[in-house]
Amino acid sequence: MATIAFIGLGNMGNPMAANLVKAGYAVQGFDLVPENLTIAKEHGVTVMANAVAAVKDADVVITMLPAGKHVLSVYEDIAPKAKKGALLIDSSTIDVESARKAHAIAARHGLPSIDAPVSGGTGGATAGTLTFMAGGGAAGQAAKICNNMILGISMIGVAEAFVLAEKLGLSHQALFDVASTSSGQCWSLTTYCPVPGPVPASPANRDYKPGFAAALMLKDLKLSQEAAQSAGAVTPLGAEATQLYALFNAQGNAGADFSGIINFLRGDQT
Repeated sequence: MATIAFIGLGNMGNPMAANLVKAGYAVQGFDLVPENLTIAKEHGVTVMANAVAAVKDADVVITMLPAGKHVLSVYEDIAPKAKKGALLIDSSTIDVESARKAHAIAARHGLPSIDAPVSGGTGGATAGTLTFMAGGGAAGQAAKICNNMILGISMIGVAEAFVLAEKLGLSHQALFDVASTSSGQCWSLTTYCPVPGPVPASPANRDYKPGFAAALMLKDLKLSQEAAQSAGAVTPLGAEATQLYALFNAQGNAGADFSGIINFLRGDQT
């Protein structure tokens, strides 16, 4: 089995690394947060002193980091020290320009690289059901940013529909039964329904415990708007969704699931 280095063992990285251990891989991990290292060790990850030590003798290096600047800093450190031919996989969600710079760093040291951001949240990371948007030179970050802009917009649309239904005296279940089998059907409705009841597995049934936190949705929407500005694309709904999630986060909801924006649309202050 290949040896895998995993750098960034937070809420997403730790369960991903744990699943790799379960699959029989030798995983060498590093994170700046001591508590994350403790959890990783409990899952069978060999904890290393730093990122450079983690990549030593690794056939594959996976990074899961907060932002582009962190990815570029780590790549500058590890690329000169990585095993010849080691594959670098960045599963962070970052801006397209940083992803391309990371590819350039890897190429400069003769290393193949793929940007492969993920979709599925902490639940998917734990269950091993994440979707990887592997882009390589074509930049998987572009697909991830476009996908999550769709998600942010569609969740607002679904939430608005339920708020309107409440005002019209239509039950949540009645709207779900109709829309989920009609032209309003979408993932935000049928998998992540923002009201409790119709989809038992949705965060709405757990008081909007994430899931996919509103702070992460706002991060991705901001990335979409940066990309739109850079590319000269007009995305008015993406821009409006960004503003709405910024307001939702500002009310103290950054740690809530992004589907909780329905409460903001109802006029709730928390």
